[in-house]
Amino acid sequence: MSMLHTLSAPAAGSTALRRRLLQIAAALAAGLPLYWVLGPQPLGPLAWCAPLPVLWLALRSSRRDAAWMTFLAAVLGLSSNFSYFRLLMPLPAVLAVTGVKALLWLLVVLATRRLVLRYRASWTVLAYPVLWVAIDTLMAALLPDGNWGSLAYSQADNLAVLQVAALAGVPGLLFLLCLAPSALALLLAGGRAYAPAAGAVVLLLAAAFAGGAWRVQGAPGTGGPLAGLAAIDDFIGPATPPARAQAIWDQYAHHVEQLAGQGARLVLLPEKIAVLAPAQADVVRQRFQALARGTGTWIVLGIGVQDAAGRRNLAWLFAPDGAAPVSYQKHHLAPPERDFLAGRAYAVQPVAGQAMGLAICKDMHFAPLGQAYGAAGAQVMLVPAWDFQLDGWMGARMTVVRGVENGYAVLRSAREGVLTVSDAYGRVLAERASSAMPGSTLLAPLPAHPPVATWAGRLGPLFGWLCVALGAIFLCMGWRAAPAG
Repeated sequence: MSMLHTLSAPAAGSTALRRRLLQIAAALAAGLPLYWVLGPQPLGPLAWCAPLPVLWLALRSSRRDAAWMTFLAAVLGLSSNFSYFRLLMPLPAVLAVTGVKALLWLLVVLATRRLVLRYRASWTVLAYPVLWVAIDTLMAALLPDGNWGSLAYSQADNLAVLQVAALAGVPGLLFLLCLAPSALALLLAGGRAYAPAAGAVVLLLAAAFAGGAWRVQGAPGTGGPLAGLAAIDDFIGPATPPARAQAIWDQYAHHVEQLAGQGARLVLLPEKIAVLAPAQADVVRQRFQALARGTGTWIVLGIGVQDAAGRRNLAWLFAPDGAAPVSYQKHHLAPPERDFLAGRAYAVQPVAGQAMGLAICKDMHFAPLGQAYGAAGAQVMLVPAWDFQLDGWMGARMTVVRGVENGYAVLRSAREGVLTVSDAYGRVLAERASSAMPGSTLLAPLPAHPPVATWAGRLGPLFGWLCVALGAIFLCMGWRAAPAG
């Protein structure tokens, strides 16, 4: 008997080791699809099924195994942001942010697992999307960076489903995106009992895609005035030689003259071309004031001004009549400029026959600011920007989504990013990557239609806050439920 015990113990240990290695391999395999959708340049089609392996593993494993496998898969997926985060923060902060985001994945997946295994009802298909929308809504409202990188933005190039943003904003778009893998996971793990729920999800997705395609099909075309965009990646900083700084300003002036000669009624330049003392800024103001008058164009220029009160990130709008520029101060500050003073005022001006609003880069990552401009009647948003290269697509597409939510076109000229013109339906009408000296330019006609009324523009993130309330109920139900294995 003791001989049998001696022989079986190593065999049992070997079996346990093989099982653990298989679990690790499964968790890493589940994290790979997340790697391609959780970064700053997500693969949109893959986002519809990327969470499926993680959910399926959690539903088929013990609670303890589900926890560490989910966390491992999430860390692998979130590691796609590592290079980007390192541009903005030190390594300890990068690790902390990644860890917190992975814990959010752990919370959502384990709460979903508990509800599904405890109640075994069709309604539990809602748990995963509701919880993610609730977290996304809270992040958008409470964090200084909002819900940057939300999985919903991965669908910014999917025009049909993007129209859901006009109905329920980013929360509605994220809900649909999470509903699909939730239904598939329940169907694969639970079998026929969840077939009716999966069928209902299929019908809902089909209706969303068909309705969105119909909405885009009926969208009016362009036909408004020509607009020009220009961006030079080079920043005029304190260490920039005066001759080099002058060459950059001269090149911007040349771009304005060239685009105006091609018929542009408006020229949009990027954010914070330089940070200057008031006297230096006044020289730039006078130059571009005269340039707007001489070329007969509207010009938007991004500049930083530092005086005794502090530093401000501004957008100046110059009119063709040579009047003093309208000045807009950035509201939402990016990590490298958190010591700047934040603005509070909005600016909507008649430009080239259309009502145009001013915002700067990160401002357009926040739904309330976008909604405020929609309520003010903006037809077009003019957005000088400065990206970090790796997030050029994400920065541009988050801004495109704001236009769909609120029914206006968007012009965005970004250094170290992308020059983009999009309409109220999210169609990218023209796009070009920025570049270093002599820079990049883009010429495109603006949409001629008035602002498009949207439910999201009227109601804001109401659907998201409903999910916050429902998510709290779900968590309470899961907490009160008997342990689910």
